[in-house]
Amino acid sequence: MPQSKSEVAPDSSELSAGARWRLLGVLLAAMFMSLVSVSIVNVVLPSIGSTLHASEADMQWVLSGYALTFGVVLVAAGRAGDLLGRGVMFVAGVTIFTLASILAGLATDPMLLNIARFIMGVGSGLLNPQVMGMIQQHFRGAARGRAYGLLGTVVGFSVAIGPVVGGLLINWLGADAGWRSTFLINVPVGILAIVLAVVWLPKPLFTKPAGKVDLDPVGAIILALSIFALLLPFVQGRENPALWWLLAGALILLAVWVWWEKKYKERGREPMVELALFKIRSFTNGTLIAGLYFMGVSSVWVLVAIYVQESQGFTALESGLICLPAALLSAYSSHIAGRYATTLGRKLVIGGTLSALFGLLATIAVVVLEEQVNLNIWWMLLSLSFIGIAQGFIISPNQALTLMEVPVGNSGSAGGLMQTSQRVGTAVGIAVITAVFYGLNHVAGYSLAMELSFVAISVLVIATLLVAILDLRQGKTKPQVSTREEYVPVTTCVQRTVTGAIDVVGPKEPSQPVDSQP
Repeated sequence: MPQSKSEVAPDSSELSAGARWRLLGVLLAAMFMSLVSVSIVNVVLPSIGSTLHASEADMQWVLSGYALTFGVVLVAAGRAGDLLGRGVMFVAGVTIFTLASILAGLATDPMLLNIARFIMGVGSGLLNPQVMGMIQQHFRGAARGRAYGLLGTVVGFSVAIGPVVGGLLINWLGADAGWRSTFLINVPVGILAIVLAVVWLPKPLFTKPAGKVDLDPVGAIILALSIFALLLPFVQGRENPALWWLLAGALILLAVWVWWEKKYKERGREPMVELALFKIRSFTNGTLIAGLYFMGVSSVWVLVAIYVQESQGFTALESGLICLPAALLSAYSSHIAGRYATTLGRKLVIGGTLSALFGLLATIAVVVLEEQVNLNIWWMLLSLSFIGIAQGFIISPNQALTLMEVPVGNSGSAGGLMQTSQRVGTAVGIAVITAVFYGLNHVAGYSLAMELSFVAISVLVIATLLVAILDLRQGKTKPQVSTREEYVPVTTCVQRTVTGAIDVVGPKEPSQPVDSQP
């Protein structure tokens, strides 16, 4: 096993219970800021278009530009955090995001706004893997499950409150000042997060490597280009069909990247991603579950917004309100699931997918009955709530289970890979399913388009369910080992997780007792 050439000095201090939860508070504040900025934009796009005289392509880039840069930098940012210190990368990400929010709020034309959105995506991509990495580093056992549960609560609440806040700001301040304020409200949150991060994050924020830092720049560039080539056709292919040829280039680049990472390690260097991570069953299956689930269910909220506004004449605020109970229930179920993630495991994910399937079928029934017997469309409040409950039972536990057996020294890059699968799944799903929706709408109308699009989403949720069942069965046949996670030095700068039984190169970090963590 080659030795790491960028060994970092281990931080021997273990955080107290209070320090851990203060740390989590800072992480969640930054996550809330970045996620609200995503959900709030969907509501204010018409106001942006009217006040900046933006074209449809300009407004599409307001959404896709953020998604592209976010997805491209995730894995590299996670790796940099593993080596250089997650604290400094987190602060850098929050700072970039906050400054870009100011630029977006003051934008005078679509070009400047889209540049700001690109930069916001970079900032979000830098900070997100550090959140996963620091939860993985400083929380163990049941405490880690609760931490991921709280993360899921924040995700659900931010998704819920974003459209409502956006609609209220537009109604209160008018179209121009309203959409600008949706970006500028990030500024006080960002400043507070930076101050608290400097005060409360474990020191030192920057970890000075003992040797030469090996960030594998060639591997980082190849992977970034492959992700960009994979995402771009799905976010812009409708406007420029020639971009679909990039998918072939993306597959070639991914193959080249895998070859490069293997050769790089054979030369005794540290690859950007330790490919041995994919030998960990829970990580591989969990990453696949994340990609499939986001490929399907991410489209639900887009389709509902389109359907109720274009077919039912809802306002932007009403569109946000019809999804509000689902998002709030997602936050609550995430909190509940966090308590049982380490004990029930994949059973929570399986239960969540069944709830999602029921919610999808119930929503189809609401659309059918609205068309045939004039059922009030607000019954969607109830049917979508089952999908909201599913979100909490799937996303947070899956994050905890996917990273459970990943060594701490690789948690940043592993978290980046998992989030990249979510971003790719979201982009692919929204592009394909909305294309199906609009295509069917031209032929058969809104109702049938909505019904068949939800059938397509149900197929993806069933695929998610099958992978979760497979993972549960594989887990039962696996030899039982201690659920206590500890790190046993094997050779210099190599870690072994007892639960994963796999050697992965990376900087050693101190083990922390599991059961003692509150």
